[in-house]
Amino acid sequence: MENVNEKIAAIQEHGYEIDFSTIFNKAIENYKKIALIAGLAFIVFGAIISIFFVGGFAAIWGFSTITENMSQLEPKNFSGTTVLIYTLSISIFTGICAPFSAGILKMAYHASKNEEFSLATAFEYYKTSYFKDLFLATTVVSIFSIGVSTVLESSGIRFIGTILSYIISFFNFLTIPLIIFGKLSVFEAIKGSFTTVSKQIFVLLGLIIVSAIMTFLGLIGFCIGIVFTLPFLYSMHFIIYNEIVGIDEKSELEAFLE
Repeated sequence: MENVNEKIAAIQEHGYEIDFSTIFNKAIENYKKIALIAGLAFIVFGAIISIFFVGGFAAIWGFSTITENMSQLEPKNFSGTTVLIYTLSISIFTGICAPFSAGILKMAYHASKNEEFSLATAFEYYKTSYFKDLFLATTVVSIFSIGVSTVLESSGIRFIGTILSYIISFFNFLTIPLIIFGKLSVFEAIKGSFTTVSKQIFVLLGLIIVSAIMTFLGLIGFCIGIVFTLPFLYSMHFIIYNEIVGIDEKSELEAFLE
């Protein structure tokens, strides 16, 4: 199997073809296999994040202080220093969440092979050598994305800031799978994601929009249903990656044995 960098070089030169319905149907089938366990993983992860972050802030500043300042937490009210602190804080938080996202993608991989996986699969990248690259790649992308968005919002151009943030995120949605499945470095993965996505913008955008709509259907009813529909978005990301780039099974075995 050819090297992932060679595949991306070929994609850059020749492009590729993908079928919307094929990918969508495969994502549905994959989602059915991971929905329950991945949904439970989101609940556990959400609880952990709440305890550590909300609890930590409350212990330092107190709940009343946090509540009083929530109304001021708008980019238009930020000073230059506050914009920097806000951007770094959210970006670092996003970076910390990246290994969890990688774990859900790994669930999707196991499901595609009809292999067993468990709740622990969602957290396995927190204890592997991939943690550093996942954290750095996601933090770098988030700093750029959130930074641009926040600066524009603080200047009163909220709509454009939000759109640019979504565009940056869209072009980088293959960064994490390129790291964990393609074994690329931080900047190789970021560049590879941009290259790959840019060759089929409209088809991929359509798939992401449809999967986002299906995800938000989980808000209907008691709202908690979104934790069980959110895995569909990750299933879509995995199937897109697998259809375009593919996964070197030998490389996966070597990673497992490390």
